[in-house]
Amino acid sequence: MRIEPLADGALRTLLREGLAIPAHPLALDAGRRLDARHQRALTRYYLDAGAGGLAVGVHTTQFAIREAGLYDEVLGLAMATARAWPAGERPLVMIAGVCGRTPQALAEAQRARELGYHAALLSLAAMQGADDDALIAHCRAVAEALPLVGFYLQPAVGGRVLAADFWRRLGAIERVVAVKVAPFHRYRTLDVVRGLVAARAEERIALYTGNDDHIVLDLVTPFTVPRDGRQVTVRFAGGLLGHWSVWTRQAVALLARCRELAQSGAAVPAELLALDSRVTDCNAAFFDVANDFRGGIAGCHEVLRRQGLLDGIWCLDPREGLSEGQSAAIDRVCREHADLSDDAFVAAHLERWLA
Repeated sequence: MRIEPLADGALRTLLREGLAIPAHPLALDAGRRLDARHQRALTRYYLDAGAGGLAVGVHTTQFAIREAGLYDEVLGLAMATARAWPAGERPLVMIAGVCGRTPQALAEAQRARELGYHAALLSLAAMQGADDDALIAHCRAVAEALPLVGFYLQPAVGGRVLAADFWRRLGAIERVVAVKVAPFHRYRTLDVVRGLVAARAEERIALYTGNDDHIVLDLVTPFTVPRDGRQVTVRFAGGLLGHWSVWTRQAVALLARCRELAQSGAAVPAELLALDSRVTDCNAAFFDVANDFRGGIAGCHEVLRRQGLLDGIWCLDPREGLSEGQSAAIDRVCREHADLSDDAFVAAHLERWLA
């Protein structure tokens, strides 16, 4: 795979082209130790599925890798595996999850840069209670170390509400290259759009959906807001999603279809609008919406386990697992939406990925 240093301008160009970026899970063995064989297999799967980037060390990778002393090892393994895998000559964007208060976040961004990562996806979950001035100073400090992907994380899993003016101020930071929008909330999604347009950053900062409840609609909707007496239209370029850590080949095809439609200016067909609800139905089972997302990581693990890409659904926290009824919910969506899966693709290549 071609992974090379990217100047900020080249990185922006790639992100604006629209990439499918799966959030990389963590493979563990029954002793809850890193399972390097299955971890490498996951990376190889995403590359062969056509992913345009990987996000590692993020929520789907489990934030607890830091306390477990696995942050460097997991990021390094993903980078080494991607570099060595013969998946074509297209460039790959590598994004590192970064969290904690400023000293920790800055140290993680610096380490990710040393490992060859191109950008930092910055969680603000550790900054609960900080005002916007402190948040912007925090973001600016991390952006000096590594180009920044802003992150609107939904409050249900540790995020916080961020007003349009925060996104305006974030958009003024020169090294912000993208924003992952994942509040699972239409009003708050519009706040991000309004803020970036107010900052005149819509051409410089790419929007990536993380809204699991409206993935397809985000990708086909023109978001239009007024500025200086005229309407400014902004579109999502791609997706950076834990949901895309499963059935990834189909996700890549879906993004390509949505991008082609958006660029053509044609009307969105009813069948594609209907697909939004089908994808959301799958997501509800995978991410355990019925139980406030408690089984979200384990649910993705279960889909990958059924395909053979993971040996089990173990998480670093022994309390994390499937909720009551979640396995049956996954059974249902796998049966009812089988055409959205990539089971045959995985079966055809699994042995090679695990070698």
